Amino acid sequence: AAAIHGLGLALLDLATGEFVVEEFKSQEKLDEALERYRPAETLAETDDNRWTFSLDAATEALTRHFKVLSLDGFGLAGKGDLVSAAGALLYYVGTTLRHSLAHVRKVAIRSSDDVLVLDSGTLRHLQLVPGGEVSKEASLLGVLDVTKTPMGARTLRNWICRPLARAADVNARLDRVQAFVDDRGRLASLRNLLSGVRDLERLIQKVDSLRANPRDLKALADSLRPIPDILSLLNPGSYPLTPRPETVSLIDRAIADDPPVMLVDGGFIAPGYNAELDELRQIAHEGHRWLAEYQAKEQARTGIAKLKVKHVSTFGFVIEIPKGSVAMAPADYIRRQTLTTGERFTTPELKEYETKVLGAQEKSVAIEQRLFRDILGEIAAKTVEIQETALALGELDATLALADRALAAGYARPVVDDSDVLEIVDGRHPIIEQLPDAEPFVPNSAFLNTTTDQIMLITGPNMAGKSTYIRQVATIAVMAQMGSFVPASSMRIGVLDRVFTRIGAGDDLARGRSTFLVEMQETANILNNATPKSLIVLDEIGRGTSTFDGISIAWSVAEYLHGKAQAKAKTLFATHYHELTDLADTFKGVKNFTVKVKEEGGRVVFLRRIAPGIAEKSFGIHVGAMAGLPKEVVDRAAQILKNLEANELDVNAPQKVVRRPRRKLSEMPGQMTFF
Repeated sequence: AAAIHGLGLALLDLATGEFVVEEFKSQEKLDEALERYRPAETLAETDDNRWTFSLDAATEALTRHFKVLSLDGFGLAGKGDLVSAAGALLYYVGTTLRHSLAHVRKVAIRSSDDVLVLDSGTLRHLQLVPGGEVSKEASLLGVLDVTKTPMGARTLRNWICRPLARAADVNARLDRVQAFVDDRGRLASLRNLLSGVRDLERLIQKVDSLRANPRDLKALADSLRPIPDILSLLNPGSYPLTPRPETVSLIDRAIADDPPVMLVDGGFIAPGYNAELDELRQIAHEGHRWLAEYQAKEQARTGIAKLKVKHVSTFGFVIEIPKGSVAMAPADYIRRQTLTTGERFTTPELKEYETKVLGAQEKSVAIEQRLFRDILGEIAAKTVEIQETALALGELDATLALADRALAAGYARPVVDDSDVLEIVDGRHPIIEQLPDAEPFVPNSAFLNTTTDQIMLITGPNMAGKSTYIRQVATIAVMAQMGSFVPASSMRIGVLDRVFTRIGAGDDLARGRSTFLVEMQETANILNNATPKSLIVLDEIGRGTSTFDGISIAWSVAEYLHGKAQAKAKTLFATHYHELTDLADTFKGVKNFTVKVKEEGGRVVFLRRIAPGIAEKSFGIHVGAMAGLPKEVVDRAAQILKNLEANELDVNAPQKVVRRPRRKLSEMPGQMTFF
């Protein structure tokens, strides 16, 4: 859930008890954060709940819950917006939803300055995590997630969505990954130990809120059991894991093997844990022997060989006599039920024993339930320490997963610093290269900075690989800053603050926005928020309108990014507008690149190789033929293209209409005067 007030945001994960607050400089940044977090429920201020957002009420809610005199210890002094959001949210969850908050032990401040900002569009365009039409297998998360625990999987997803933005932090995480890459034996041993760990975060939360069942406790013990062995394989202090042998021992002693889920019928407390319970169980156990002896005695006394003593749910213990032998029942037998096959009876002796046995069973169940509550309380007292251990296990698991993938996929460690350079040598797209039916992936390099190589202008036909390449560069940058090794021979990156993507568009019918309007709004967002530390990926800017309008806008966008000091971001610009290649003649930071293609026997072969230069042809007609257009259409298109290239338009052959000649953009006076 999230609560918004002013420019503060509070978020609470009810499953794990994680409670964080974050401050923003603008409404736009706050909206982007909400898009990233996608809370299940959002709390808004209304006339009915406005008082809960007041600073006094929020402070009271927080200090009362955390049992502190002030919020200074959480770093919230003077941060009224954060306090208001956090207090209102805590009050809502505890009072309105009536959800237990015992496992919420602290509130932490999170800073956007510490992370590489990825908006929802970038997450979607780069297929970083599953969502919408993107399956897990087709996402970066699907490639990297070989974690062994649920905590590790959640941690890895968070690292992908919130990469680091400080070089020191990135390198510290890379150092941890490197340590396991360099020691494969230790890597394998630790991953094997983690394979038996369950969802420790959620298990301890259930214990703390007294909602855990006996099987949850067994899972908790199994998850804590390997921690001493894990610690023995780690450098001291590298991960804050705390062994809890007393908790494991308590559960092993107290909870039976393979216990039932429900508490109502007992049977979940282990033998030997409680003497009184053992005595009551012995009475119930001996009851089976007593009933067998009683049945034999009554068979001998009555002479009825088929007499049975059994327990039925509606009458308790009964003596059952077949119909043909009912007349032989003794006078002290008390009839309880008539059946089609016979009669059921009881006796004073049997009723007395029934009272004794059933009383013991009821009492034993009550004792088991009391003992279980006591056990939960004892373990819950260690909630904070176990939560910290669960978080550390998640980080360890995610780190091990990155090391495992680096080795399996041949990734290299990136050099991360504070320069303005983005250099990738022989980079590969991490998702495409691991697809089961994919062709051998052709690696490509990239070099960008904010001066001489700021904008890579990439031309080439459809299907040649332009879009894959620009996504690839951005995805590798994200991988580097999340602390992962990367699919490349080598890489150097000066830390980025944001990655922007403008790739494709569709009508937003629900909000009445056309394809082109969506495209322009997304482009405006990029131009208004990009900095020299940003990376921008632009694919076919201007294609949603007329050709001349599109060229004009695309040219102007490139000019702006090159000339504006505050927006001088490293940019990958893929386009079909060959006119834009003239930009490289005017601006030193613009470099032309193309995707290499060759023709063989009338066929087009896409080489997938990015190289300096300009695309010679668009090959659109060839692509249409490959897509299955009728031959008649393809041949006619080729004829029209030939005439257009000769400045003639063949409308109804043999008549030809001559077009007015147009000059190249580079020949025109002024940078923006096209026609």
